[in-house]
Amino acid sequence: MKRLPVVEALIAQANEENIKRNLFHLAKDPLPYRKANYTRDGQTKSTLDETDDFIDQHLRQWGYDVDYEPVPIQAFRCDTSKHPSHWYSVPDPSDPWYTGNNLYAKKIGSAHPDQIIIVLAHKDSPSWIDSPGAHDNATGTCCNLEVTRLLADYASRKTIWFLYCNEEHWPWTSVTTANRAKERGDNLIAVFNLDASGGKSPADRAANLLVSSAVYGTPEGERLADLLAEVNQVYGLGLRHTKHLREQPANDDGSFVKAGFPAAIGVHGSYPWDDPAYHRPEDIAENVDPHNLCLVVQQIVAAVITLDQE
Repeated sequence: MKRLPVVEALIAQANEENIKRNLFHLAKDPLPYRKANYTRDGQTKSTLDETDDFIDQHLRQWGYDVDYEPVPIQAFRCDTSKHPSHWYSVPDPSDPWYTGNNLYAKKIGSAHPDQIIIVLAHKDSPSWIDSPGAHDNATGTCCNLEVTRLLADYASRKTIWFLYCNEEHWPWTSVTTANRAKERGDNLIAVFNLDASGGKSPADRAANLLVSSAVYGTPEGERLADLLAEVNQVYGLGLRHTKHLREQPANDDGSFVKAGFPAAIGVHGSYPWDDPAYHRPEDIAENVDPHNLCLVVQQIVAAVITLDQE
């Protein structure tokens, strides 16, 4: 792989302070959570709707049109008989229903508009417990925002979608995106799911490691995992990047694999991620490493542009 000047120019503009500021906005102040079933005192919108407004404002500021895809959702129930990281349980059909939105910002390719690259992150925090959801998944959301910002003026040859969906409510809204893409016959050539970006195991945190991992389940996914490793090396990002085979599709990337799009991977921090704060109130913004997130942003930007120019 040759170093591309456009990649070097754009990744140099990745802004750690942007990422940190957005992270604390979404996972501390003013938004303590991002839930359809939680509204702050004095507000008329849920914190999930407030999150959508925050994302929408940034996307439009960078010159994007924003498409909304409404999906009926419910909050998960809380079942404390399980392990604390898995207290969620499927809601009853009679539980309240809300409208959750998938938000899209799209760049239409100049040469191959039918070939689509998706960068996505779920923006909601756990709906069954009061957790800031900093690593799950304010980090992925903030990384996706920074990738979206950096590529705003990039003249892409292929089409790029930036998707902000919901996973911590029922049903996952990425399933709607994937199934509708299948119904339309869309040609999705790559899907990067940013989830728990920069999240570290206690051992990796103690060692001050800068981490990234790619989890795949298909040969097409492994190709994307290898691409992330290659750009990490070529552009000297300094991440400890690893790849891992997952036997069954899972997370939002799994929604696309199940719908028939095999070129989909999860991009995470440490893997396996045994953070004791996972799905807990202790998943706070102060425990996030913004520098690690900035490197992940650079990695994704480099991979997307490399695919775009193949």
